[in-house]
Amino acid sequence: MAFIFSNNNDYSNIELNLYTCGIESCKSGHSYGPALRSGYMIHYILEGKGIYKINGKIYHLEKNQGFLIEPNSLIYYEADIEYPWQYTWIGFSGTKANDYLKRTTLSIDNPIFSFPENSNLLSSINSIVSSSKITSNRNLIILSKLYEFLYLLCEYFPNHEVITTDRPKNYIEEALLFIHQNYADIITVKDIASHICLDRSYLHRIFKKFINKSPQEYLLSFRMEKAASLITNSNLRISDISRSVGYTDPLLFSKTFKKSKGLTPSDFRAKYSKLE
Repeated sequence: MAFIFSNNNDYSNIELNLYTCGIESCKSGHSYGPALRSGYMIHYILEGKGIYKINGKIYHLEKNQGFLIEPNSLIYYEADIEYPWQYTWIGFSGTKANDYLKRTTLSIDNPIFSFPENSNLLSSINSIVSSSKITSNRNLIILSKLYEFLYLLCEYFPNHEVITTDRPKNYIEEALLFIHQNYADIITVKDIASHICLDRSYLHRIFKKFINKSPQEYLLSFRMEKAASLITNSNLRISDISRSVGYTDPLLFSKTFKKSKGLTPSDFRAKYSKLE
């Protein structure tokens, strides 16, 4: 029995993308490698036994165990002669893939894991494999399932050291995302801090450390950049632009814009407009 999915469509997500998945009952002694893989792969053994070789080590594996393959690592795996394994797998890549896996204890030095067959992780893998058979808008459902799998992987095998070290950066990412999605509304630093459940003073400290600006300075700067783009690339009235970047008072907006850019919105448009 074998099912193999290979994803070569034009809708790949640059941050995270499933490029293969499947399930296979291997023949006695069936092997792969020594060879490199282009992305990350996770195999989970459903039945039988086999060996996995990586980084000069040999791992003897059986049912309910699995192994991680990292990109561009020389690997070899082989089904047992007497009890060849049946396994399921997923392969993924993307600019964020390594960051997500760093949140787990899995690595080239610790590539082996185990979990029971009734776990949510196996259900998640099965769901990904099943979703790969869908033909309509498949990339959307697969991506959602892949994020769910990585979430569960982080929950089952958490790397507490990385979680603690990266927490301030994660807070910054959440705060920036909130600002980028809500700058057009009337939001304050208090709203930003509340959204990510942080004290305002702590938020201020980590912003100064990582962004070299206070949250208020960043919010204002981001709004002014968006306003400048609207001023030079559209014929919208200044009052409309004001409301579009979170200011209900056009006069206050104009004063703030001039302080930031050195010109009033009207003068800025006259000098830098890109419209014919």
